Amino acid sequence: MASRRAADELITSGSVLVNGRRPPASGALIDPDADIVTVDGRRVRPPTTHRYVMLNKPLGVISTARDEADRKTVLDVLGEQGQRGHRLFPVGRLDGDTTGLLLLTDDGGLSYRLTHPRYKVAKEYVVRVAGVLDARALDRLRRGVRLDDGMTAPAEVDVIRAAGRDRDSGRTTLRVVIHEGRHRQVRRMLQAVGQRVAALERSGFGPLRMGRLRRGEWRVLTPREVAALGRATGLER
Repeated sequence: MASRRAADELITSGSVLVNGRRPPASGALIDPDADIVTVDGRRVRPPTTHRYVMLNKPLGVISTARDEADRKTVLDVLGEQGQRGHRLFPVGRLDGDTTGLLLLTDDGGLSYRLTHPRYKVAKEYVVRVAGVLDARALDRLRRGVRLDDGMTAPAEVDVIRAAGRDRDSGRTTLRVVIHEGRHRQVRRMLQAVGQRVAALERSGFGPLRMGRLRRGEWRVLTPREVAALGRATGLER
């Protein structure tokens, strides 16, 4: 019916009734199988099926459903064909200058578990660094580095390719796996060890892998992939 923020505004405005009565402005818990919720007199029912879409996010596209600055969003990339009448939203975010695997769905319960640190869902990135990392820098990344919002958890870090020996003129491609979701975390981790990220792509999210999906392309998840996401977050599906 609406995003969470818009739903709050609808409740405050008095448009929403639960069993014929206005709920408090703070909202109220309901039983969707027993309680009747209406918006401006029209009954609202939860969706009976969900949609799960994997997108290879292009550079410069914003990971929101709507952008006040009228920039291109991931829903613009999907279009009507990708959404198929569902109110999809991105599960977590990728920065505008980050590309790669982004999951979109209308399954709020699964989205919550995939993004909450408690469930420690792995996020895999391929990072191209404008420099060469020495053993000490790699060890710091693997053990955890201190950022302005605290120490990071240990990360998996593997060198895929390294060219040159000079820290300033060399290039290194890394595979980095983290289980947190802090703002621009991978970029800040590399900056903390004195390296600048030249390109960042998310290649995996939990059990999902981007595979041969090209930049800007999307596809619907298979039932097996949806079940794997449920198992990764402790949901029975």
